[in-house]
Amino acid sequence: MSTHRDAMHVARNKRSYVTKSGEERVYESVLLRRTFREGGKVRHETLANLKALPDAAVAAIEATLKGDTLVPAGQAVTIERSLPHGHVAAVWAQATALGLPGMVGPAGRMRDVAMALITARAVAPASKLATAAWFADTTLGADLDLADIETDEIYAAMDWLLARQDRIEKRLATTHLNPEVNPKRIAMFDLSSSWMTGRHCELAARGYSRDGKKGCEQIEYGLLTDPVGRPVAVRVFPGNTADPTAFTHAVTAVRETFGLSGMLMVGDRGMITNARITALKELGGIGWLTALRAPQIAALAADNGPLQMSLFDEQNFAEITHPDYPGERLICCRNPALAAERARKRNELLDATDTALGAIVDAVAAGRLTDAGKIGIRVGKVVGKHKMGKHFQITITEGSITVARDEDHIAAEAALDGIYTLRTTATTEVLDTTAVIETYKNLAHVERDFRSLKAIDIDLRPIHHRLDDRVRAHVLICMLAGYLTWHLRHAWAPLTYTDEHPPHRDDPVAPAHRSAAATEKAARKTTDGGLPVRSYQGLLTHLATLTRNDLRYTDTSPTVATLTVPTDTQRHAFDLLNTPIPVTLT
Repeated sequence: MSTHRDAMHVARNKRSYVTKSGEERVYESVLLRRTFREGGKVRHETLANLKALPDAAVAAIEATLKGDTLVPAGQAVTIERSLPHGHVAAVWAQATALGLPGMVGPAGRMRDVAMALITARAVAPASKLATAAWFADTTLGADLDLADIETDEIYAAMDWLLARQDRIEKRLATTHLNPEVNPKRIAMFDLSSSWMTGRHCELAARGYSRDGKKGCEQIEYGLLTDPVGRPVAVRVFPGNTADPTAFTHAVTAVRETFGLSGMLMVGDRGMITNARITALKELGGIGWLTALRAPQIAALAADNGPLQMSLFDEQNFAEITHPDYPGERLICCRNPALAAERARKRNELLDATDTALGAIVDAVAAGRLTDAGKIGIRVGKVVGKHKMGKHFQITITEGSITVARDEDHIAAEAALDGIYTLRTTATTEVLDTTAVIETYKNLAHVERDFRSLKAIDIDLRPIHHRLDDRVRAHVLICMLAGYLTWHLRHAWAPLTYTDEHPPHRDDPVAPAHRSAAATEKAARKTTDGGLPVRSYQGLLTHLATLTRNDLRYTDTSPTVATLTVPTDTQRHAFDLLNTPIPVTLT
């Protein structure tokens, strides 16, 4: 008999039988055998019964006999590096789908850095120095060779991007404002402000702060969007710029930079003033949709005016005309909810003012306050705090003061609570009465964009740059990141608390409400498919847990980039972007 030590193997034999009770039982034997040939016949020799060994031990013996080399689990593979990947991959995929890299400029190092800055602002907004360090901790830095980038190169890319601003915004305007995609030719514009750090930027100035940061220097910036609030262009102004001045720049951009005519500019009453409307009439080719100020509404509501409460007997809006507004349509609206809120607030402020003024009257009556000038100073502080001086009749003399509410003035203001009037040059063929109201209320989309830019998503503020052009480049980067975020929020609406299908309002003046489906989704905190619902920022954080791991199996083998197994939410997030999960960004 010849011996063949290498011809050993593990044999697994199964046998089954049926018991008297009819139960089928299966037995398996695991044997270590040696196979050899004797006298021309194949023989088997059982060397050991392995049945008592754990399954893992049997599998190891079997693999060894088959020629596999086994190593300890900790030495089988080396994870050389693991970087967050899913969040930047999703934003980069959305940017590519929108054609944003091509809009930004030709391929090259400057475009890569500029796109990385836009992506970083949409994912993890921070200062430029912090962003430079952040690149090394994501696959964005690895794929675009930004791990060791210096701030000088970042500033150079910002300057390069700013020089291309008009080209970029013209492409965006062509995509979203042209009559082919925007048949009603509507463009929306609003102005906001953000505070600055430092004292050496020439754009920084003290002005009306929309952030409530009194005493801080600031800049202002105007945002131009399409009718649904998609950012198209941005302009930066000194911090003390008036709204109408900013609006003039927006009109110039629409007409001259973007080459668009016949547009209907939508802005609030502080933006499109009588002076600006006069200028638009002289310019020609641009229409407007805005609201009247309170004195103008009061004039229409005079005894012989066309604005009477009987207009709202059957519905909360009506269209009127007036010779002071030739060629324009006036749409009067009354919002009962707004009327009740204004009445409540006014009554509370009147009561607070009464209480504060009563303390002054008591002090004068007690002889503790006698000087007329000092009495006036105390009264001025109260009036300035509550802004109710217009509703009081106050007489101050040496050693005396009389205070009384002006009931006629209060009643006149209360009669117009909840009433606002829109003025527009849009014809009824372009926008009917309901559409005019809905279009004006869509300015809320621009306000939402500002919240996204300033605090929720992009963190535009505070601004740390000193040079004017760097400030403008920073705001441009934020606008482009906001453009990306706008599309991502809409694409990922099924995975977030966003109302996917807001209900149509039969009364355009009535407040908006969430749909029943959105309310139900928020209550159960899961999607219809059973996936967890997250906030938009929470979804980005979850996507960041999809990492890319650089694996090495032996000391001499090449590194293999491997993604962690995506969760169902991560898979669905990329499905909603109509793109597979990429291993690399480029």
